[in-house]
Amino acid sequence: MSFNERVLQEAADPETPLFERIRFIGIFSNNLDEFFRVRVATVRRMVDIGKDEENLLGDLTPQQLHAQIQKIVHEQQEQVQRIYQNILTELESNDVFIIDEKLLTEKQGAFVKDYFYEKVLPNLVPIMLRKNKFPYLRDRSVYLAVKLWNSHDPNDYAYSLIRIPGRSVPRFLVLPEESGKKYVIMLDDVIRYCMADIFFYFDYDRYDAYTIKITRDAELDLDDDISKSFIEKMSQSLKKRKKGKPVRLLYDRNMPDDLLQFLLKKMKLADNDAIPGGRYHNHKDFMNFPEIGKKQHYYPKLPPFRHKDLPPFTSVLKMMRQKDIMLHYPYQTFNHFIDFLREAAIDPQVKEIGLTIYRVAPASKVVNALLNAVRNGKIVTVVIELQARFDEEANILWSNKLQEEGANVINGVPGMKVHSKLAWVQRNEDSKLRNYAYIGTGNFHEGTAGVYADEGLLTTDTRLADEVEKVFDFFKQNYKHHSYEHLIVSPFEMRRHFTKNIDREIAYAKEGEPAWMILKMNSLIDPGMMEKIYEAAQAGVDVKLIVRGIFGLQVGINGFSKNIKAISIVDKYLEHSRVFLFGAGGEEKMYISSADWMPRNLNRRVEVACPIYSIEIKEELKKLLEIQLRDNSKARILDPDLSNNYSNGIPDKKYRAQEDYYNYIKSITN
Repeated sequence: MSFNERVLQEAADPETPLFERIRFIGIFSNNLDEFFRVRVATVRRMVDIGKDEENLLGDLTPQQLHAQIQKIVHEQQEQVQRIYQNILTELESNDVFIIDEKLLTEKQGAFVKDYFYEKVLPNLVPIMLRKNKFPYLRDRSVYLAVKLWNSHDPNDYAYSLIRIPGRSVPRFLVLPEESGKKYVIMLDDVIRYCMADIFFYFDYDRYDAYTIKITRDAELDLDDDISKSFIEKMSQSLKKRKKGKPVRLLYDRNMPDDLLQFLLKKMKLADNDAIPGGRYHNHKDFMNFPEIGKKQHYYPKLPPFRHKDLPPFTSVLKMMRQKDIMLHYPYQTFNHFIDFLREAAIDPQVKEIGLTIYRVAPASKVVNALLNAVRNGKIVTVVIELQARFDEEANILWSNKLQEEGANVINGVPGMKVHSKLAWVQRNEDSKLRNYAYIGTGNFHEGTAGVYADEGLLTTDTRLADEVEKVFDFFKQNYKHHSYEHLIVSPFEMRRHFTKNIDREIAYAKEGEPAWMILKMNSLIDPGMMEKIYEAAQAGVDVKLIVRGIFGLQVGINGFSKNIKAISIVDKYLEHSRVFLFGAGGEEKMYISSADWMPRNLNRRVEVACPIYSIEIKEELKKLLEIQLRDNSKARILDPDLSNNYSNGIPDKKYRAQEDYYNYIKSITN
């Protein structure tokens, strides 16, 4: 929730371009939805059970934690409404107006009516609410709760629900421009404007409509029937998820109490499960707000560069035989990885291709390259994680499609999630088999590769590539446990390996030698690793942390964690890479990893961290860490109070890490 507050800061920041501020409101809302569907849903289950059997919450009871969450959510909802109103005012000063149905001119009204009858009405099915039966409400859908009544007899009323179309009709309607001014009306208000046309057959003359949104428990409960395949169990569980228990009702605070109480009673929700909001919900749709602004209203376009060693029409495999190549997304193009797969798919010397899939794009070029490889006679092994949250249905679809074409599809590892980001190509060369590998920190998703900051290593270094082959051998035959001298694989060795690195820094500090480490990750919440970081700080190790999201340490406390400095960077790109650098007595050991330091990553997932041996690549990643640590524009200090104050960094001038690293990549590209 503290991370989501940092997202909200971007929406409030007047230096953020105006239309990007709208998009950050959408990101905030989308994050909050997922938080309720997963985290709050779990707490609600604990509340229903009435106890915390595994003592996961420490000194808090589930009820206390739930109450704290609701308090913060209420405060953030108030905050987002204020920010939204400020954005509306600024939009108006730029001749962009988001208007409701009451502000439509006669000409605009006619335009809206035509649009309603042609595009909207065919998608509406009003549901009249009865006392004895209540309809199923879809998770995360927005509804208009309508009170129909007679002005001459207020006791003559009825209730109805109208689901606002989510996919078939855009959430925003851009009205014809008038005198250089641009107007936008939300779909909610298009429907409100035409309410009398929807209910013309009833004898009511007043229609008051209020938006509501229900959020449901999204945890999957898997059947333990051994006669069913894992895909069958997942498919059935996904169907049940859609009807999961409600965990939140977001409602328009102007809704009359009689209607609110009616809804709460019918949905079996307590008063504290209802969160008052503004006139509109599903602010996540603001992520797709119409692009009607001027150039200055958006972030400057920063097109990704080609890697200097991979100019057009260059064989990726040939260059990999010459040197290791690190791809820095989104500063460099993800097309290089697509080219790697496409080349392997048609190369007659390539025997086998392996890939791990956690999330891929809807029309995935990655999967398409794998399908082409199968058609070209390659052995293709794809490890698809069916339990990738909210991508389960898509992954089942890809699993079936690849199997139909003849690929060897492995649906994860029993008892663990496969979260590693690996690709493997085996090629016949001089009567021998040579391994090519890609080891990354982010998903093979060409969409998110344009907005997520990640790292991906292309290598034929036998120390690394041959061990990637071992990992795929483990996927094929889980009973085979290999030893790894270079790759660090969880849940087998990762915790022990990084603990060993920290212990080495502690030993140097105790000997009075320079001792330091820089750790960049998304989340740091594993108790064992946090205790080890505290131990290092108390021994005199200089600890610098760059943690985007969940953060469990108390830093800057004298005699305890004074040597720890921690920041979080939230900007136009989502920081997603994990990079670890240890002083190692001057040797400087560096790693990239698919894993955060959370219990789930270190204990229950197949993750892979990779040492960086190339001096050139080490310098590129060191530069990334240096640039991020000096950020004084988008870095927040992670302190015990979760105050999210901006970091001063190096105060001599303005530094903004993501733009500075883009310029650094540009400088080494040209």
